[in-house]
Amino acid sequence: MSDERLEVENLHLWRGERHVLRGVRFTLAAGACLEVTGVNGAGKTSLLRALCGLIFPEEGRVLWNGADVRRDLSAFHAALAYLGHEPPLKADLTARENLRYWIGVRRRIGGTELDAALARVGASAYGDRLVRTLSAGQRRRAALAGLTLLEVPLWVLDEPTTNLDAEGRMLVGDLIAGQRTRGGMVVAAVHHSLPDAAGAVSRLELAA
Repeated sequence: MSDERLEVENLHLWRGERHVLRGVRFTLAAGACLEVTGVNGAGKTSLLRALCGLIFPEEGRVLWNGADVRRDLSAFHAALAYLGHEPPLKADLTARENLRYWIGVRRRIGGTELDAALARVGASAYGDRLVRTLSAGQRRRAALAGLTLLEVPLWVLDEPTTNLDAEGRMLVGDLIAGQRTRGGMVVAAVHHSLPDAAGAVSRLELAA
């Protein structure tokens, strides 16, 4: 992960009569992190979904390594990990089972690697509990374990520290720093700044 590049060109997005995104543009290179800020309703989540190709703007383009992501969405999706407000976990599976299936559709994963990922985020003690029995913070940690296992160059994170205590927020900063050190990049929508451990970031504030 060293040569990737994300470019956003003049994005405009409407929701009914409301002009949500107004000419958003930025470039993100390997090793960089962008904080997206703004009041509730400013369009932070809409921007992240547009970046991932989950919704399409009325104007503008998202480019991955110089090519419009719409040309090959499957290839682009293989290069990114999107972690939204709700962790992508099935309630009636254990945290470990969730990770095995979630990551398994992307790449082969062994038990030792799974154990190491759960330990990395402090989730070893409840890895074999059903997700519906976990607290919101525990579910967030399990999802963060999955994020580390995907091994993709682009992380797109919507409020990644939600429901985490101070230690958990520091963990998010450390994980982002690790992603950047590996040559990956991060786009994170936040209400509060990312932990200092994440390193220096660039910022994009969306107007309401």
